[in-house]
Amino acid sequence: MKLLVTGGAGFIGSHLCERLLTDGHQVTALDSFSTGSISNLKSALVHKNFTFLEGSILDSSKLNAIVAGSDYVFHLAAAVGVFNIVHNPLESLLANIRGTENVLEAGHKAGVPVFLTSSSEVYGKNNSGSIRESDDRVLGSPTILRWSYSEAKAIGESLCYAYFVEKNLETRIVRFFNTVGPRQLGNYGMVVPRFVSAALANEPISIYGTGLQTRCFVHVLDVIDAVVGLAFAPNAIGKVVNIGNSVEISINDLAEKIIRETNSNSEIIHVPYLEAYGKGFEDMDRRIPNIDLINELIGWKPKRDLSIIISDIASEMNKQN
Repeated sequence: MKLLVTGGAGFIGSHLCERLLTDGHQVTALDSFSTGSISNLKSALVHKNFTFLEGSILDSSKLNAIVAGSDYVFHLAAAVGVFNIVHNPLESLLANIRGTENVLEAGHKAGVPVFLTSSSEVYGKNNSGSIRESDDRVLGSPTILRWSYSEAKAIGESLCYAYFVEKNLETRIVRFFNTVGPRQLGNYGMVVPRFVSAALANEPISIYGTGLQTRCFVHVLDVIDAVVGLAFAPNAIGKVVNIGNSVEISINDLAEKIIRETNSNSEIIHVPYLEAYGKGFEDMDRRIPNIDLINELIGWKPKRDLSIIISDIASEMNKQN
């Protein structure tokens, strides 16, 4: 198939491009380099079935032409990262809402299926133990920029579902929960690469808040298995599906585990949210995905644990140094 990956030079997008090429497809990646990097595509760029195009999903005329020449669209292009969202709210909102609308409209015009990648951020402050796809969203005030990303991703999902229901566009929606692994940057607030980088340099590891908040981390290669499995599964059409790992760990325990497994001498320091993000920042205490639906649909469960994640990120960082 001729497949388009928007955000193809990003962390997850580049891994997806590699997998689709391995599976024998012709792959075109579109990226504006807002957070992606051409270095992520080193292996893809030498592949005879790969094409890279620099451009933005906000450029609807260019996007329409590219989508029209494709058989399927994986839409990963988005503004990502807590720091990025808080400090560039308008740019982030436009990319995540208008950009997604452009992709869906292009898909509809060309009759090309769209696979939309969303985020666990849509659940907001829902702290229930195991969040299902149908569970309620719990959000703070619209004037708290922390929630603008959640709003934008939810609007993107609503648009996607409306195109499916009203215009019969073949769509699938997935919500990523804390995807981590090689090529992920800590610059935008991504906690695992930030901690691993500090640990390898024996520098202090800064935990924002108390560190009692818990998260569940899933390896990017497990996520790619899930994406590819769902993308071509007829029973996933029109569905919204969580992709994540249900094993929970506190941020304090995460920092200690990374120090142990990298043989680091780093100390742990706690930084108040006010100092890290500015006034009015809000966070959630827990975020645990329920992954029953994806297991029912395609039999997927994550295979790689947190130790493998830490090892793979550390190995990649050591290669770069």
